[in-house]
Order: sequence, then C-alpha cells, then structure tokens
Amino acid sequence: VQNESAVRELGHPTLRALAHELTDKLRKSATINWQTRKSACAEMIAMIKVLLARHRYPPDAQKEAVDRVVDQAELLADNWAFEHP
Repeated sequence: VQNESAVRELGHPTLRALAHELTDKLRKSATINWQTRKSACAEMIAMIKVLLARHRYPPDAQKEAVDRVVDQAELLADNWAFEHP
C-alpha cells in the first residue's frame, strides 16, 4: 500500500488479496533459517516475484516491494517454520 501507483492501478481489494496470498505462500514455504540459505532465499524471492507479476503489480516498484516482503518475512520466518510438521 506504500506504493501509490500500486494503489492507483490495483486498488485496495486486490492489494489485500495479494498480501493474503503472499503471507499464506510464504508461511507454507518457510523453513528454519531460510533467509541464511541462498537457495531457499532465492526460491522465496522467485515466488514473491511470480505472485506480484500474476497480480499485475506495477513494475516500477517491484524491487522495492520484493525487498519489503522479504524483510517482513525474515522477521516472522522462524516462527512460521515451526507451524508445520
């Protein structure tokens, strides 16, 4: 929502759906210390980019959005890793 072009082009309902889908997929994909393993981190970043593209997130701010999502996921990742068996 911090990207004005995304809000303007997609609207709040689409951004909300994107945020829920990102959170769900990241939570399910999180493994312990994924952020320190290059291959696991690359997979998470690729997944984020695919979801942003699928929802037609404005390309002018995709890098910033990916960075923001990764930063937020890193804060929650270890807790998520313990949620699934």
